[in-house]
Amino acid sequence: MGAGGATDVGTAGSATARGLARAEPSRSARHPGPGDLLHLVRSGRATTRGALQQVTGLSRATVGQRLDRLFRAGWLREGAGDPVESPLGGRPSIRLEFDDAHAVVLAADLETRHARAALLTLGGEIVAERSWPLAIEDGPDAVLGDLGARFGELLRESGHPAASVCGIGLAVPGPVDSATGRVVQPPIMPGWDGYDIRGRLARALAEETRTAAGAGTPADLPVLVDNDANLMAYGEQRTHYPACSAFALVKVSTGIGAGVVVDGAVYRGIDGGAGDIGHIRVPEGTDTLCKCGSYGCLAAVASGRAVARRLTEAGAPAASGSDVRALLEAGDPQAVGLAREAGRHVGEVLATVVTLLNPGVLMIAGDLAGTPFLTGVRELLYQRALPRSTAHLDVVTSRLGERAALIGAATLVVEHLYAPERVEERLAALGV
Repeated sequence: MGAGGATDVGTAGSATARGLARAEPSRSARHPGPGDLLHLVRSGRATTRGALQQVTGLSRATVGQRLDRLFRAGWLREGAGDPVESPLGGRPSIRLEFDDAHAVVLAADLETRHARAALLTLGGEIVAERSWPLAIEDGPDAVLGDLGARFGELLRESGHPAASVCGIGLAVPGPVDSATGRVVQPPIMPGWDGYDIRGRLARALAEETRTAAGAGTPADLPVLVDNDANLMAYGEQRTHYPACSAFALVKVSTGIGAGVVVDGAVYRGIDGGAGDIGHIRVPEGTDTLCKCGSYGCLAAVASGRAVARRLTEAGAPAASGSDVRALLEAGDPQAVGLAREAGRHVGEVLATVVTLLNPGVLMIAGDLAGTPFLTGVRELLYQRALPRSTAHLDVVTSRLGERAALIGAATLVVEHLYAPERVEERLAALGV
């Protein structure tokens, strides 16, 4: 998580310095700080003291001073592998590594009918995990209170103290204003609009982990909230497609949403509304009422909820996308036919999405993401989109499966907390 690619000790120092200058002209252009050095190590661009000197232009003493702070914070360690040839000559250098065991992250993925939570290392390894049924319409106070209790169980189960948690990542099935962490007019989350998710979840965990001595996670623990499709896209792209500069994921479960990652960052739009393709109007749904209150939305005719409704009408009771998935796994012919038809509806909309974004990877995920649905998507997508838009496009299904949003949420927390511009502040808070 966050560390990827090979060590690039041969990169010209001046070229990389210019890159740092473009990223942070007010600071990094002249005085790369400990956050910049940590970023170079985590990204694999420079993993020895000599390489850091060459890339940043800093003196040996200055690099040593900055690294010393990172070592004292417990964020860096010396690698156990073979020494690396120094780009500056002399004896081989010890490889530096980000110590991903010095803290843990809690992450959760809330669906309309079930939830999944996990405790992960900073490297993205799942240490403990659990899932359970829930009803998102029960409201944020009850759902987040329960989630805090589940997080406490994960900490006790794994043996990690509450103080080891550095942050929480949360995926929700609705549009999120990333600046505030609040959902904005969510069609399938009644009672959640504008609710203080960050504060409630941090308090719930603090209450759950408070001991007789009063110790526990702080009530102001960083909590990052984002749309589930965004975090699924982020987790999949960072884990399996890091070289793809334009990545799109479409989640088709009870609802329909999309996540887009451009140049390694989630694209959210002005206020978190990007990717809400489930509410694009389609001709086939003119007379069909959507959960959002409008008629003709894509989700009203092609989501898991829509397919479940049609199956129920045909005599095969189903209430949600997960019920449809169970029927698809059982090979139910009605479910297979309706899933393929839903895929064609989604593929028609995706022809426009692909033409606009020109992604290298289009991933289909969620309860309906099986062969019948994918076949329908491909039929209409390649028929309606220009050949130029699909010439270098890979249409694939999820590789992380039900853990995609968890991995994405944890990655988002780590990238936020260890970003170069935030490291100095956090080191000072630690007294380092």
